[in-house]
Amino acid sequence: MARERVLVIDDDPAVRETVRAALAGCGFETDAATDGDAGLARVAEFRPAVVLADVLAPGLDGLGLLRELRTRHPEVGVILMSGAGSIDSALRAVREEGALDYFEKPFDDARLCAAVIRAVQESRARRNGATEGGDAGVRESFGKLIGKSAAMQKVYTLIEQVAPSSASVLLTGESGTGKEMVARAIHEQSPRRAAEFVAINCSAIPETLMESELFGHERGAFTGASARRHGCFEQADNGTLLLDEIAEMPPLLQAKLLRVLEERTVRRLGGAQEIPVDVRVLAATNRDPHDAVRDGAFREDLLYRLNVITIELPPLRQRKEDLPLLAESLITSLAGRHGRPARRLSPAALEVLRAHHFPGNVRELRNIIERAVIICSGDTVERHHIAPYPLDQRARARSEDTLTLPIGTPLEEVERRMILRTLQKTDNNKTRAAELLQISLKTLHNKLRLYRERGQLSDGEGAGPRSRGES
Repeated sequence: MARERVLVIDDDPAVRETVRAALAGCGFETDAATDGDAGLARVAEFRPAVVLADVLAPGLDGLGLLRELRTRHPEVGVILMSGAGSIDSALRAVREEGALDYFEKPFDDARLCAAVIRAVQESRARRNGATEGGDAGVRESFGKLIGKSAAMQKVYTLIEQVAPSSASVLLTGESGTGKEMVARAIHEQSPRRAAEFVAINCSAIPETLMESELFGHERGAFTGASARRHGCFEQADNGTLLLDEIAEMPPLLQAKLLRVLEERTVRRLGGAQEIPVDVRVLAATNRDPHDAVRDGAFREDLLYRLNVITIELPPLRQRKEDLPLLAESLITSLAGRHGRPARRLSPAALEVLRAHHFPGNVRELRNIIERAVIICSGDTVERHHIAPYPLDQRARARSEDTLTLPIGTPLEEVERRMILRTLQKTDNNKTRAAELLQISLKTLHNKLRLYRERGQLSDGEGAGPRSRGES
């Protein structure tokens, strides 16, 4: 993936190089200009996501540059840098002119990187909104996470807020909701992105091997230890370590983990040396951690140490409005992986999915879509490609006679879906469908012709037995 670009505008070469070095360490591609006029010209060529400009830049100053960019390149985020004599101007630019942030020189590298990461996300959202004609404030994805529901917008915001720090984060939610994806997104948005992201599943490793996996071992530490091995903490030094299913970790190891988190050192099995490590620890669990504490399975002091910030992942059944986006993304990626022609999901197939409870969440949806993509011979995944999957029977029965739509669905789309669902229920008997909908047969035909002209009907929809009186 191409690195995001940041343009630095300052007449002081020492400031320019200091800022560029700090941003390069955070993974950004940078360029520089000595004044506002040169910077404005460079924006069109370099196409940065964010511009950092001195408020008192020669020629076109920071405020003038901000106003020009709002007109010519509104998708570009602007952060202003100020000296002691220009703080008021920078604050006014943030409050009134649309600047995303400001920094007083000299600045802290970590805070600078965090602010630029946030600004890049804002710029990306603006670009997506301009391209798709949607609301730039609503993101349809974040890293590999997909969804534009209010619940997912909250998750995206929390990721942005916690990523710049080194605070521990506890990720909670049912299995299959995407906790590891959130952990990876936090790492990729953090100043640690250039170092390793290491994930370990605490429930999948035998207790006898867990300590070695976490802390490593020296040669001869136990039978079969023929060479020194670095554990997960050393592998993730200066990076991020995800402890998945943390509530399943054996109690003795929980105590050792707590010591490592407090002292920031590890001792390999069979070793005598304390090895310093700088690791950001993220933990995940599909259990209620407080219930695990009450059950005696999880140390309360470890929970407090890990639970500096909590991000709860919503189950799929609570964000059904994200199903179309998720299904489209999965069909595209899985069809490419398997070399299949599937490109879209029919409305009838989508309604079957909407009626399902999804106890396995997004992971279950992926399995359903993968099976459908493999057996689909055309470009549209139809209902019969999904129906053989053992969906909840009561939900499937409800789906036959009901139509579930998210709040905010345009009335025209409500009408279209209701017409197609009624035709599906009547096996495409248009006369019967028109009777149930209490509209004339001519009106039904006109509606179907309009949908077909707009490309809102897949092959086979709206076709079928002739209505009475058709010739």
